[in-house]
Amino acid sequence: MVVFLVPIWLLRGKSVLKEKIASRVDLNVQTLPYQSGLVEFLRKEHATGRTLVLATASHRKFADGIAKHLGVFTKVHATENGTNLAGRAKRDLLVKHYGIKGFDYAGNSRADVPVWGMARQAIVVNPGAGVLQGAKTQCPISQTFTDRHVGVKAYAKALRVHQWLKNILVFAPMLLAHQINQISLWVDGLLAFISFSLCASSVYLLNDLLDLPADRLHPRKRLRPFASGNMSMVHGIILIPLLLLCAFAIAALWLPTEFLIVLASYYLLTTSYSFWFKAIVLLDALLLAGLYTIRIIGGMAATHIGPSFWLLSFSMFLFFSLALVKRYSELLVLKQRGQLTTHGRGYHVEDLVMLMGFGVASGFMAVLVSALYINSEKVKVLYHHPAFLWLVSPILLYWISRIWLITHRGGMHDDPVVFAAKDKGSWAVAAVIWTLLWLAAI
Repeated sequence: MVVFLVPIWLLRGKSVLKEKIASRVDLNVQTLPYQSGLVEFLRKEHATGRTLVLATASHRKFADGIAKHLGVFTKVHATENGTNLAGRAKRDLLVKHYGIKGFDYAGNSRADVPVWGMARQAIVVNPGAGVLQGAKTQCPISQTFTDRHVGVKAYAKALRVHQWLKNILVFAPMLLAHQINQISLWVDGLLAFISFSLCASSVYLLNDLLDLPADRLHPRKRLRPFASGNMSMVHGIILIPLLLLCAFAIAALWLPTEFLIVLASYYLLTTSYSFWFKAIVLLDALLLAGLYTIRIIGGMAATHIGPSFWLLSFSMFLFFSLALVKRYSELLVLKQRGQLTTHGRGYHVEDLVMLMGFGVASGFMAVLVSALYINSEKVKVLYHHPAFLWLVSPILLYWISRIWLITHRGGMHDDPVVFAAKDKGSWAVAAVIWTLLWLAAI
């Protein structure tokens, strides 16, 4: 994999790293998150006849594409021929061509501070921590453009904290085994929940960085922190290993070895999905269903509750159906926009009918598993009045049918699990099912 070559290239210097990446990556410059205020300012200056030069640490291949797209630059200086055009190297080049105090310079990072030291005026764009103050110490600031607000909400969105809801599945074995009175199991379940959540957020960040080109073309995903430019990619690169380390530290220090193995399996499968399997039709959905089921297995391992054939079978059928809901809704958006295929995936718009057939059938299989479970020996042990459980199956049948109907009508704008968490109808269904389970158990 090319990703494992990155540290080797970096050891040879940043210019080599950028050259190797540029030779393997094609960038759609039209979808980059440009700072709108700066672009408007540059166009106005260009219209007055002012000479504008693009001086960037990006590789020449990308810089030329950006300059051509914007159409306001008369010359381009960029990283090439073994020179990483950043910091002092950029400062020296600009002084050589334009003289000391012979140019105004727009920048956004600490690496730009030496350049401002030789500039007439500074233009500061979405500055990082301490950058604005650093620019002030070097030269007068003529313009400041800011639309990046990296606060708690931005981090929560990047980490997809709302997706942690899925990790509540680790409590399912304990609840369905009627072990809710044991405090120690709740503690183990909570630790498992935190561990899975941190691990999942690490993978979400990795996914967002890998999917940047596709996300910038998507009507909703383009608003994600990295795709929109609201958060620096550097933050993601730092957080990915940090979150992963914390997740595995919790598992190793306070949970059984079996859970650590399950967590490692989850991470390997989900990263495999990110790099390979998400591009394989249907296998991607099966793997997503498996990742939900692994959360349940993780809950079993953390709380020492034995595996349940019924619960795992139900989980695979149900979550395969919901994974196809997600794919169906994405294809429906493409169809509405007049596109025929997904970017980076193997699905085509004409697959919509087949995906609905597969998804509805899988959802109904989950209902069948729940119905067969009612006649199992385990039910006789756990429930005193199992007759109430017969009402669960038709309610599940209604809910799955409703989810697919909403999706078919174009109303599924979120991940289906997240949608269910916000949907009043789903909450009502959950309340009725929980009541029936309680009545069957008392």
